[in-house]
Amino acid sequence: MEHAGVVARLLKAGARPGHGADVVRLPREMVDEYVRRCPRTVTLTDRSGRAAVLADRAWPAIWSCPGLNLWDDGAVRPFTASDMARAARLLDRLDNVQGVFGMAMADVSPAAADVAGLAIIARNTAKHVRVFCFTPEGGRTLTEMKAVVGHHPWFSMGFTAHGPLRWTNLALSIFEATSGHGIPVTVNGEPMAGTSAPVTLAGAAAVGNAEILAGLVALQLMEPGRPCIYNLGLAHIFDMRTMIAVTGGPENALLATLSAEMGRFYGLPAASWVSTEAMVPDAQAALEKMFGFHTHMAAGIANIWGVGQLESELTFSPAQAVIDDEMIAYAARFQRGIAVNETTLATELVRAVGIGGQFLDQEHTLQHFREELFMPALLGRRKRDAWQAQGGKRLDEVATDRARELMQAAPRSGLTDDQMATLDQLAATRGWNMDR
Repeated sequence: MEHAGVVARLLKAGARPGHGADVVRLPREMVDEYVRRCPRTVTLTDRSGRAAVLADRAWPAIWSCPGLNLWDDGAVRPFTASDMARAARLLDRLDNVQGVFGMAMADVSPAAADVAGLAIIARNTAKHVRVFCFTPEGGRTLTEMKAVVGHHPWFSMGFTAHGPLRWTNLALSIFEATSGHGIPVTVNGEPMAGTSAPVTLAGAAAVGNAEILAGLVALQLMEPGRPCIYNLGLAHIFDMRTMIAVTGGPENALLATLSAEMGRFYGLPAASWVSTEAMVPDAQAALEKMFGFHTHMAAGIANIWGVGQLESELTFSPAQAVIDDEMIAYAARFQRGIAVNETTLATELVRAVGIGGQFLDQEHTLQHFREELFMPALLGRRKRDAWQAQGGKRLDEVATDRARELMQAAPRSGLTDDQMATLDQLAATRGWNMDR
């Protein structure tokens, strides 16, 4: 724990010195006590205060993704502040996305990136914001920005242990700077099987779990009752042939499933992400991300990231975000299952229609087809001649057109002019000029 003040507080609270500077041992009883201080549910709201409640068993809140680059117009380039505004407007209009993630922006200095990201996203969507936090000073400004809109948790944050078994001074200082304000925080263990953790998935998970527990203890020591999300789902594996940190493999889905199970063990909502090693919105992206959304929902992950994500978390694609939104709806319909009751069995209707009859003109069909049948917004369900008459476009081309249309839509911030002006003023204190 690379923070002298945090180490001193941990030792005073019952931790024992380890074999080295800043090394502490956390007794089981201490871990149990401080994990119990975490709320069993975490409430995330949009700008209006409308809530999504995360629990160890709940329907997931789904967010976009962090990253560095933008894939658009057939090329990849660094992500910018104007891209953040366009992406927020796009994500605002995707029905299956509840939160918008901040991005690293090439034209914004790290000292201002967190507060600028919050201000830009807030101007362009009323959905929940998951901010990046780069510095303790930025964290303190974020706490001031929270009060501008209201005391409900309209944005959240998080940080990752840089393992193995290590929380940096930066992470702990940001936790300290943002404590006392009820800001939900995602506590991330990010072991990489084969490099920063044992190559075996169980060993990697054990390392990640220890990192998360240490982070939870530190956070609850600073602010008892601070809402925390357990996130072992960021775990990677290391491809021994290519030296790539893999995010879209079957092992990632297994570790996400384990995140859900361990979250339930501790009584906390769990998080994970859905990613791919694909560079573009192609068949590989479809294979890896569809499998990811399905397995994450089936496992009971409470908070799923990854809408729009490509290239092992590095790149955001507007077209992929639109495709992901369709995947989520598809997987959600499967997860909802089949309702079996007197109405859905419709035995009296079957008798009434009789042998050789048809059900298309029945009132029962009119009343139930929308809730029973998945109705794609993007996927093609036409005959070939109709598809060719409309340009014969591939799914990624259709998604690109749809994304461009949505990004041109007017912002829906849910903020008053005074609130936007105050957020801009606070961002300016960190060196960001919204009108530049």
